[in-house]
Amino acid sequence: MSEINTWMALHSAMQADGRARRSVGRATRRRVLDFARPHGRTIITFLVLATISAMLGVATPLLAGRAVNAIVEREAQRTVVLLAVLIALVALLDAGVGLLERYTSSRLGEGLILDLRRRVFEHVQGMPIAFFTRTHTGALVSRLNNDVIGAQRAFTSALSGIVTNVIVLVLTLGVMLRLSWIITLLAVVLLPVFLIPARRVGARVGLLEREAAEHNAAMTSQMTERFSAPGATLVKLFGRPTEEADAFGLRATRVRDIGVRSAMAAEVFLRALTLVSGLALALIYGLGGYLALRNDLAPGTVVTMALLIGRLYAPLTALATARLDVVTAMVSFERVFEVLDIEPLVKEPDHPLPLPQGPVTVELTDVRFAYPSADKVSLASLEEVAVLDDRLGEEVLHGVSFRIEAGQTVALVGPSGAGKSTIASLVPRLYDPDAGTVAIAGVDVRDLTFEDLRGAVGVVTQDGHLFHDTIRANLAYAAPEADEAKIWDALTSARLDGLVRSLPDGLDTVVGERGYRLSGGERQRLTIARLLLAEPRLVILDEATAHLDSESEVAVQDALAAALAGRTAIVIAHRLSTIKAADTILVIEAGQVVEQGSHVQLLAAGGRYADLYRTQFADNAASALA
Repeated sequence: MSEINTWMALHSAMQADGRARRSVGRATRRRVLDFARPHGRTIITFLVLATISAMLGVATPLLAGRAVNAIVEREAQRTVVLLAVLIALVALLDAGVGLLERYTSSRLGEGLILDLRRRVFEHVQGMPIAFFTRTHTGALVSRLNNDVIGAQRAFTSALSGIVTNVIVLVLTLGVMLRLSWIITLLAVVLLPVFLIPARRVGARVGLLEREAAEHNAAMTSQMTERFSAPGATLVKLFGRPTEEADAFGLRATRVRDIGVRSAMAAEVFLRALTLVSGLALALIYGLGGYLALRNDLAPGTVVTMALLIGRLYAPLTALATARLDVVTAMVSFERVFEVLDIEPLVKEPDHPLPLPQGPVTVELTDVRFAYPSADKVSLASLEEVAVLDDRLGEEVLHGVSFRIEAGQTVALVGPSGAGKSTIASLVPRLYDPDAGTVAIAGVDVRDLTFEDLRGAVGVVTQDGHLFHDTIRANLAYAAPEADEAKIWDALTSARLDGLVRSLPDGLDTVVGERGYRLSGGERQRLTIARLLLAEPRLVILDEATAHLDSESEVAVQDALAAALAGRTAIVIAHRLSTIKAADTILVIEAGQVVEQGSHVQLLAAGGRYADLYRTQFADNAASALA
């Protein structure tokens, strides 16, 4: 048990880095208490069990000393047997209490982890898209895993360590001082001989551990990026695998070297404590034996002191580094709270309005929008930069106004960067406008619940995302209640039923990360089938056929025809066939609507659309004029 405590003390010393030396604010401590408050009963139970465990730990040496005295003084055999039975009962009770204490501690720690993980996960899901486009995914996942676990482990370790060790120390010191204050004081005097160099070793190990963590993080980032399907493709096409492997190997080698040095430092720590404990034990047997021979001390007392010395050094050592445990826990909590303190820019309305039934209109009125600055949506540590860029984004949309009647299809055209995708992202509230309104069926989208908005609006992007899961699971993500008949209907409408039926596992075929086991056209048709299952009243197609070959485009266009039938639609496309079919075409340039009308009307007007037609759609000119 003392060796376990020693290792815990060393771990505490390892955390003695710059973070641990930071002062932790009262606000953080209050928030930690808020998280712990729901577990109040568990904490009280743990404290009671820790106190009982500490008392039992001191009882065994006392009973052992009493047994030795009974043997030396040749008391009745019944007394010796009774003491032996009591020692056995204490051992059994200690084992039972220890198990209960461990169970309670685990419940507390895992309960905290559950609360933190759920809170962070739910909060991050509410972040705007700008948050995800800026942050490094690995750094964000680290907050949800490493920092949450660090907070839980350090918190429970600090709680159990401090409380248990204080109780053990007070009881042990009280008993030892009562038995022999001279021996107790001399034994305690030896502690600085070990503790001072141990703190220095711990600080050195802390530096090594931080360096190892940085190398491990770099290796994780390298593996995450290189082992994804697009990353692996890029490395094979343009990369240098040998240099990649060498860079990875250098980091891995450094981590190995640090591991060896840390292991040796830990061994030095353990041997030092063992040495000092041995010296203290020699002092007890030497001085205690001398006093016992002079009849100034009972032989059993010497044995009791020898047994208690181990229970004195371990808590003294642990308490000497307990502050590091506490501060490390608070730093982990602070890093988690940093994420929780990022204010979501898009929030549920306090008093939502209902969305009318039936086909929906879409209307933008004098909409102005600039993408939020980094300091409003991110953290420097999540972007892996020193300082966030706090410059305000330039206004992208400048007073955009238009109306789409129910059941109409409107195409947005214009040069790259004109603001087409920005308009499309405002309708489903991926962002909120800085000024003006975006309304669906006459209701401002900011007054609709997220549930109503998700149920009404369906989006297909040029790179439709699929999860590493089965076809069935990817489709059901849009409509969990859909039965198999509806799923097959959606696949049929998306012109994908034949392919799925031909697969050995059918609907249970795993599509791979981002759907890379499917071709581009198959992947896009699957996202359209998902949209059809959701049955939205408003469909947004953002470059849905931009990267497809001619054959795939034909299949996807057929699927899109089914998706748009009877629905209001906003289409962003560079393909003339899609644009010609639109009821109205809006020409977007520099964040403004510069022209609108039908394909024929805009060509006849000879304005900006006619220019785009002659350049961007030149390959399709013949079919357009026919």
